[in-house]
Amino acid sequence: MENGLLPRMYQYSRAIYRSIKDLIDPWADQETQLEYRRAVLAACEDTVERLAKDPRYFSKPERTLFQDIRRYFPITYQGQVNWAITEGIGAAVEFIEEQIESGAFDGGVARCRATTRKGKPCQRTPLPEREYCPSHQHLETVAA
Repeated sequence: MENGLLPRMYQYSRAIYRSIKDLIDPWADQETQLEYRRAVLAACEDTVERLAKDPRYFSKPERTLFQDIRRYFPITYQGQVNWAITEGIGAAVEFIEEQIESGAFDGGVARCRATTRKGKPCQRTPLPEREYCPSHQHLETVAA
């Protein structure tokens, strides 16, 4: 993440937050609303940060974020909140996939997706247009 990807990712969490902040429970008192807004912003940032740090193994980040913050919104707004989250996370995922394909992810060097016997990520560079290095190429699934 040394290449500045994480700061660029926060634009997605902030965009999600800005699109839903005015939908937070309008019947709560001002102090409670402020607390809810902080919690929603923190959840958005945590989700996007996790997505940026480990995009391949964060299954359904939009569902996770919605489950984390849905309690702060009236039921009548939850469809709109879910849509905003789905769109925002979708854009973030698309951006990350572009970064991975261009090799700009992980310090500008693509890394093998395999793990070593000790459970640490393989540090080798994958074969061109592949996800695994020569030592782990047997893990590549062949699409028929």
